[in-house]
Amino acid sequence: MKVTPAATSSPAPPPRPDFAQAVRAFARIGLLSFGGPAGQIAMMHKVLVDEKRWLSEHSYLTALNFCMLLPGPEAMQLATYAGWRLHGVKGGLAAGFLFVFPGAVLMLALALAYAAFGRHPVAEVLFVGIKAAVLAIVVEALVRISRRALKRRDDWLIAAAAFAAIFLLGVPFPAIVLAAGLVGFARGTASAEQPAAAATPVPLSRTLATILVWLAVWIVPLAVVALLFGPDHVLSELAWFFSKLAVVTFGGAYAVLAYMAQAVVQGYGWLSPGEMLDALGLAETTPGPLILVNEFVATLAAWRHGGGPPVLMGVLGAAVAL
Repeated sequence: MKVTPAATSSPAPPPRPDFAQAVRAFARIGLLSFGGPAGQIAMMHKVLVDEKRWLSEHSYLTALNFCMLLPGPEAMQLATYAGWRLHGVKGGLAAGFLFVFPGAVLMLALALAYAAFGRHPVAEVLFVGIKAAVLAIVVEALVRISRRALKRRDDWLIAAAAFAAIFLLGVPFPAIVLAAGLVGFARGTASAEQPAAAATPVPLSRTLATILVWLAVWIVPLAVVALLFGPDHVLSELAWFFSKLAVVTFGGAYAVLAYMAQAVVQGYGWLSPGEMLDALGLAETTPGPLILVNEFVATLAAWRHGGGPPVLMGVLGAAVAL
């Protein structure tokens, strides 16, 4: 008689969460996403992969690798991807919004207070302690992610070479990413244990419609700002400057902060060097993507150079940057 062996497969993953469950999870992520992209990516992994098991380890790390190749904040893109995987377009929109909204509201309040009252000794002392705690969170997150993503000896060699190239030699970040991708392609990273998921073909017309819709969402409000205030107004300058940044921020906020700081301080004269450092400190110690430093910069620039009610100009500047 033929005996059927006992099933040895791993337990089935939990069912896909309903929309309300996903919203609660991403709201929690948005409220607790301190420590910049490294800490945020590690926290999302803990919630979405380890605790909820809504995404597999392989799909999460694959999405992270892809997001690192795109301009913009990779942690926010990863959250958007996770929401989309769970509930399509509405899930992606909800996840992306919730990841940014708490930090954006807090950053706006801090920027307005900073513009009105300036640097305060008590706040500076508090930020010294907060920065130390955030540094520990970031280091721990980097260690955790590296242990999960770097599994072979050559993975560690590539990581070490990338660090040396960007830190010691000043090689541009896109060049490092391209070189690492070519190395991965050459050695054939795909394995039989983790086959690539079959892709569902998407009609070209649908892709073009998606591109046009979101380009309009981005460009039309900024075009209205330029028409209402004129091309030389600070709000129009902010719209143009941050639109340029949006398409060159490969590697996330860390890769573009030096360029942005130089342009904001030396080029436009919107902030002083000390104020730019304060902006970076606030962005590191508030939830949301580190690139929310843009919101702080735009709020102060519009407050000071908008030519209208300072609070209104500051809020409009923050909206343009966002």
